Amino acid sequence: MTGTLTPAPTPTRPTTVPPARPHRRRADLGWIATVLKYAALVIACLFALLPIVTIFALAFKTPEEYRTTGPLDPPSNWFNLDNFVIAFTQGGMLTGFVNTAIILVVSITGTILIGTMTAYAVDRFRFRGRALVTGVFLLATLVPSITTQVATFQVISALDLFNTRWAAIVLFTGTDIIAIYIFLQFMQNIPVALDEAAMIDGANRFTVYWRIILPLLKPAIATVVIIKGIAVYNEFYIPFLYMPSRDLGVISTSLFRFMGPFGSQWEVIAAGTILVIVPTLLAFLFLQRFIYNGLTSGATK
Repeated sequence: MTGTLTPAPTPTRPTTVPPARPHRRRADLGWIATVLKYAALVIACLFALLPIVTIFALAFKTPEEYRTTGPLDPPSNWFNLDNFVIAFTQGGMLTGFVNTAIILVVSITGTILIGTMTAYAVDRFRFRGRALVTGVFLLATLVPSITTQVATFQVISALDLFNTRWAAIVLFTGTDIIAIYIFLQFMQNIPVALDEAAMIDGANRFTVYWRIILPLLKPAIATVVIIKGIAVYNEFYIPFLYMPSRDLGVISTSLFRFMGPFGSQWEVIAAGTILVIVPTLLAFLFLQRFIYNGLTSGATK
């Protein structure tokens, strides 16, 4: 008996729906995170710029406009410079700029010389207690300066430097541990072979420092000049405490004294504030890449 063989049916697998991939969910979360990030940045910028915009608009207003307009209302004449003239002449801002310039130049020059020499000695010389000296430098950055003000004031009085420019110059020059640390980081990137080659040619230690090390530290010097310069320019506590004379006022203390004769003339006070802010703002905008490059260049070897 012949018959046809029918093939057995192949078992069919149950059809299952693959689970949905979370790509869309991740995309939605990324979009929300981006929106929140930029919203936070915009809010932070508003908080930072709103007071500056208010002061800038107020500096160009007349006394009548100050009393009758809102803080964010623009002035009727953006070329009204009367407040700036009053602040610069009657407010003593010219004397403040002169004193600030003298203290700034002398203290930064001293900081560079002392800092580079200290970094050169600590990095190049091998002596007993070298690691301890480096540790003390770093430990000094953790000590709050306000805790040593009594002893510092006694030292300044004993040296007969109170109420002179030298009080601020000495304090600005001798207390910058951060500058020494920056110079040390850069010094470690300079090969010791350069020193040895120069000394084989007959150069002494000071010649090596002055002709080889100091020129190679130009990026670090630029960084210290910018950071130290902005700090000295904006310093208020040291000039106010150690130089109380009006003839020795710097820009910060001169602006503080505006509250006396110009206590009710807020438009003049705003003009003086703009005169103080503009140099620092311009210096930072034009030199910020040197600050970032200088700090990061010395961070790695």
